[in-house]
Amino acid sequence: MPSPAPETFAQLERWLDDRGVTEVECLVPDLTGVARGKILPRERFTEERGMRLPEGVVAMSVTGETPLKGPYFDVISSTDVDMHLEPDPSTVRIVPWATDPTAQVIHDCYDRDRKLIPFAPRSMLRRVCKLFEDAGWNPIVAPEVEFYLVSRNNDADMPLKPPIGRSGRRESSRQSYSIDAVNEFDPLFEDVYAYCEQMKLNVDTLIHETGAGQMEINFFHSHPMELADEVFLFKRTVREAALRHDMFATFMAKPIAGEPGSAMHVHQSLVDRESGRNLFSNEDGSPSQAFYWYIGGLQKYIPSAMALFAPYVNSYRRLARFTAAPINIQWGTDNRTVGIRAPIAGPAARRVENRVIGADANPYVALAATLACGWLGIRNRIEPEDECTTDAYLRDYSLPRSLGEAVQLLRENDDLREVLGSEFVTVYTEVKDVEHDEFMKVISPWEREHLLLHV
Repeated sequence: MPSPAPETFAQLERWLDDRGVTEVECLVPDLTGVARGKILPRERFTEERGMRLPEGVVAMSVTGETPLKGPYFDVISSTDVDMHLEPDPSTVRIVPWATDPTAQVIHDCYDRDRKLIPFAPRSMLRRVCKLFEDAGWNPIVAPEVEFYLVSRNNDADMPLKPPIGRSGRRESSRQSYSIDAVNEFDPLFEDVYAYCEQMKLNVDTLIHETGAGQMEINFFHSHPMELADEVFLFKRTVREAALRHDMFATFMAKPIAGEPGSAMHVHQSLVDRESGRNLFSNEDGSPSQAFYWYIGGLQKYIPSAMALFAPYVNSYRRLARFTAAPINIQWGTDNRTVGIRAPIAGPAARRVENRVIGADANPYVALAATLACGWLGIRNRIEPEDECTTDAYLRDYSLPRSLGEAVQLLRENDDLREVLGSEFVTVYTEVKDVEHDEFMKVISPWEREHLLLHV
């Protein structure tokens, strides 16, 4: 049996001693899911029991920009004050690809009054999980994360291509669930699984998805914070392993034109802490009222939460009709054309699958947001629309079609602001406005191709 994860700093110290660790990567996920922080010598990590960083470090755009004025500074000090980052001992893992014995530890962010920084993604997920805990419920999630393997690409103006596998050829056709197509990259995935085993990441099934070079990894179900940490670390792991095999791994929502996008489907359910019963099922095994209210909450609030599920301009290229990605918030049993799917399962395993979320979403933010939508559904007793039993692609769009539209919907939704925290929503939407404005300064190849000489 593996030794239990450390729970205290003293246990963490013994864990590091037992493995002869000489350096510690002190990590904190920012709004985009990028790993920020410092690498400390072991002695300094022990002395300081954390680190200090400017609070704005966790509140930047994907290009590292921040707003220059506006409501952002009603939350974040304009004097660039420090926050204190404290290690969460339960997150410690060895860095399997490091030359010297190196550990990585995810940190939580606190202000000078020892309060969690409310706009830090981990803090916000803690806030949402506490709502369920106070009700006596345990939220359970299981993400399925899609990603592409592509050939190294050092020129951002050039389209991405599938990598060359063991056969010496590139994939050029759809290879859904093909075992041989996965085996083309056996050396890479042997490293990925070895790294995951060393890091105690609870990955389950690896499959080849529809796109050329597109893969999916499934995680075992667990508590949202544990799974968010694991997805965060898994993304680092796959990117590192791919580089060592002369290719890139990308979690962009739509990296290759003409190929399907990449999603992070999240299965979710609620368990009563006292009885251990799945709250989505009645005692006779039938779907419970909570199950339907949860779906109703997803249907009502997903459109306003889209900036959290689809956080970049590229994200909305994935959400197109007949592309294996949803375009609306219909729900259905065992129906993969809808945004909210209820898989076939027994009463103990009854769950809801949010198929809207992109692989590019920050796992902490995405899990908090989907749980928040479901929580509001139960709290407000929101009845779902009639179940969709046909092809949902034949119905109208009901999701935002652009980042700008999605950000405005999030900014205006008072219920989500209440559950996620006003500080978080303010900082997030202000940063996304900056990111969108930055993108709009770029002239795309399509514009040069079709507008240059025609208008």
